[in-house]
Amino acid sequence: METRERLWNKNFIIICIAYFLVACSFHLLMPTIPLFLSEKLHVPNSKIGIVLSSYALALLIVRPFSGYLVDIFSRKSLLIIGIVLYVSTYIGYYFAFTVTFFFILRFVHGMFWGLSTVSANTVAVDIIPESRRAEGIGYFGVNSNIAMAIAPFIAVNIYENYGFNVLISSALFMGILSIAVVWTIKVPKRPKVIREMPVSLDRFILIKGLPIMFNQLLISFGWGTLVAFAVLYGKTEGIQNAGVFFLFLASGIILSRVTSGKFVDRGYLHQVMVLALLVISLGFLSFAFLNSVVFYSISAFLIGIGYGTLFPALQTLYINMALSSQRGTANSTYLTGFDLGISIGMLLGAVISEKVGFSFMYMLSGVFCMMALVIYWINSRPVYERNKIVAS
Repeated sequence: METRERLWNKNFIIICIAYFLVACSFHLLMPTIPLFLSEKLHVPNSKIGIVLSSYALALLIVRPFSGYLVDIFSRKSLLIIGIVLYVSTYIGYYFAFTVTFFFILRFVHGMFWGLSTVSANTVAVDIIPESRRAEGIGYFGVNSNIAMAIAPFIAVNIYENYGFNVLISSALFMGILSIAVVWTIKVPKRPKVIREMPVSLDRFILIKGLPIMFNQLLISFGWGTLVAFAVLYGKTEGIQNAGVFFLFLASGIILSRVTSGKFVDRGYLHQVMVLALLVISLGFLSFAFLNSVVFYSISAFLIGIGYGTLFPALQTLYINMALSSQRGTANSTYLTGFDLGISIGMLLGAVISEKVGFSFMYMLSGVFCMMALVIYWINSRPVYERNKIVAS
């Protein structure tokens, strides 16, 4: 019984390392593409938002199909295919010198990132013991957060000292390492899916989770404004290496994510969600009115604490409403909620920041999170309680 409930087995460690490496490659580009577009190609904020949102749009399209494929076919095979295609796309950035090319390239990259992340999350859930699911999800997600802490800070330095091509080469190298690692993983066998089962909408998206996903849009709006404009915002405030934002953001996420997962497993899911949304709201409101590197860093840390507390709890909501044969669909629905909200955040955030400034944009993100808290308690919480599956 002890062995069966062990969390840190060989396969869990392998999937964590692989996810960390591929996430490093991803986060090397996220804060630097806006800088490249703004400084080298002289693209205005509104168009930067369009370019960045193209990858999120691709994710939005691909996630539901990825969930369906992961539930039907070999999860390890799809994970390897997704990462190989994702890493190969980095070669295109060496030739990206126009806004149109960047838009298309980010869209293609987003498609393969979508398949990779859904596959990786579902493989991880398969490996994690059910009694430690939220805790395991927390540890697994921390790998992406550590990458988020390290990669953007390093990326800004590489970009400013060695240029964009060296940065792309670094991302490509990290991606290749992730392929080598994931190849060695062994995924637990699962019950064979009957291929003749009818293809319906709930094979692509968790219908029961839609009310929660719609509420999630308000939460992920702010995340979209962060990944797109936090570094540019910092530069306008005179902060030398604005990549420090992601260092503090990820530090907050790392510190809170594992602890929140343990509380969720002990039955405090709703309390964790409420606390997370309160802290995120406070962080955004503080971020909107920063006037020094100290407030910039403290706000980033608060937002990180909030999102780190939120992520395992929110993902557990979806997983607990799905049968084991629908885990891919549950994960894709959870990730789709972020993709759509992030896309909206990038697009609207670009327009808002250009019209009325960054401060108003981040104040609005905080207000949206307060609205999400009210909607969660009134609507999302009862939806979960009606549809949760105790044993799947």
